[in-house]
Amino acid sequence: MRNLSTLNKYFRKNKKKLFLGFFFILVSDLAQVLIPIFLKNGIDALKNNFNTEQLISNAIYIVAAAAVSGVFRFSIRETIIVVSREIEYDLLNDFWKHIQKLPFNFFKTHSTGEMMALGTNDISAVRMYLGPAVMYSVDTIIKFILIIGVLFSINWQLTLYILLPLPISSFLVYWISKKVHKKFTLIQEKFAELTTKAQEVFDGIRVVKSYTREDYENKQFEKLSDEYLNRNLEMAKVRALFMPVLFLFVGITLIIVIWVGGYKVINNNLTIGELTAFVVYLGLLTWPMIAFGWVANIIQQAEASMKRLNNIFKEKTESQSDDEFRNFSENRKFTIKSLEFRNISLKYSNSKKMILKNINFKVSKNEVLAIVGHTGSGKTSIINLIPRLFDATEGEVLINDKDIKKYPIALLRKSIGIATQESFLFSDTIKNNLLFGVDSQDENLIDKLSKISRLKNDITQFPEEYETVLGERGITMSGGQKQRTAIARALAINPEILILDDAFSAVDTQTEEEILNELKSNFKNRISLIISHRISTVKHADKIIVIKDGTILESGTHEELLKLAGIYANLHHKQLLEEELKGMS
Repeated sequence: MRNLSTLNKYFRKNKKKLFLGFFFILVSDLAQVLIPIFLKNGIDALKNNFNTEQLISNAIYIVAAAAVSGVFRFSIRETIIVVSREIEYDLLNDFWKHIQKLPFNFFKTHSTGEMMALGTNDISAVRMYLGPAVMYSVDTIIKFILIIGVLFSINWQLTLYILLPLPISSFLVYWISKKVHKKFTLIQEKFAELTTKAQEVFDGIRVVKSYTREDYENKQFEKLSDEYLNRNLEMAKVRALFMPVLFLFVGITLIIVIWVGGYKVINNNLTIGELTAFVVYLGLLTWPMIAFGWVANIIQQAEASMKRLNNIFKEKTESQSDDEFRNFSENRKFTIKSLEFRNISLKYSNSKKMILKNINFKVSKNEVLAIVGHTGSGKTSIINLIPRLFDATEGEVLINDKDIKKYPIALLRKSIGIATQESFLFSDTIKNNLLFGVDSQDENLIDKLSKISRLKNDITQFPEEYETVLGERGITMSGGQKQRTAIARALAINPEILILDDAFSAVDTQTEEEILNELKSNFKNRISLIISHRISTVKHADKIIVIKDGTILESGTHEELLKLAGIYANLHHKQLLEEELKGMS
């Protein structure tokens, strides 16, 4: 139960309600344990001097004890089971908050399906430990101690006979539990694969349909489902051993009680009432023994699930700022006067090759820096270093001549507006997507952003205009509309650094020109970075750098780079030729 010990902090938080629940268990079990005693007294009263009054009083005591036990049994569920739901709620929230604080690199190696499986199946398995397993464990221990204590007081020799099969059954339960732990871990891993596959197909359903690969995907899903089914069947076979084993030992114990107890009754060493009490107590012990096996199953499943969850909780969150900024308000206006890359080199953790090599540039407020290069040259990798989605392997990224790592991440990212080529939109209203980064619902701001991004005319075509709810990932919008929405969203936060990472790739050149003209005034009072393969997009920038194989090969203004007659000039001439050919066609 080493992995389950991490849940102790949640138990401590709810210790008052838990202890109250344990008290209710004690009272309920005490009342239940009294019932066979009253039954014994009643039966012995029949054999001795028959006393109607004594018989009625014992019957009343039995009914009263059963009523008290029932009331407190209900109270147990109102405390311990409720606590388990509350801890499940806290655990799920902690898991959700933790994964949002994990670095971007984490999500490159862990699938969405795996995270979904952890947040549903695994946390549900842990909840069963938090509630039923804890409740029945305490109930079993208390009831076992009380019953064995009473049995010893009635006849200690017969009680010892009852306890004889216990060590063997305990060993078998332990052996089966180890098997359950191993097999449940394999089940959860396969469930994560199954969830990942489903999530991928749902996300890529247009691709699947376009290539008519439905049958192929069905076969792949069936294969995973069969593997998941087989692992569950193997688990079911192991779990099926529990009940027969436990009932076998209950049956053996019952035979011992009747055989030895009957012999003692014949020899007047035990009364019929006492033997009856032994049989009833044995019946009361049957459920705790069954519960013991069931709880062992639950604990092993929870242990396997908590181990998977702990592996995620152990992942380091994004590094925070130095002590200098510990009390720095994240909502405070953060003025950025300069951004500098100094001797930056970058290598991803799963790659041997340097993606960026000795990158150096500086851009100041009111300036526009453009980055040009072929696909895979490292342009986006440069951009990812600014909001610290990754940290440089070598060198420093400086803001206001201070290492970027010294600033709080939340403060830093609130100062950066990014629109990328792959624009992710939420399944929400267009308005909420536009204002995603701000708390305001200012209609004037929405109109202003829509005008800048040339989105306003498109919005009127939607049934409820800005209140139209988009499909998943903005599927009801075209690629160009999504990119323009992303540009508007980036501007909404009034960023100190505006980054447009190939944000016009799905926008026609005329609309792009109109947006860029609108953006000219928005480039003032901030640092702007534009990444594009189109010369028309970047030619008005204050400075242009040309990247190839992660290295800056050329830098200067549009005119200066044309005079160099290098990569930039060659790219410019090719695009001019393409435009001429389009015009001729």
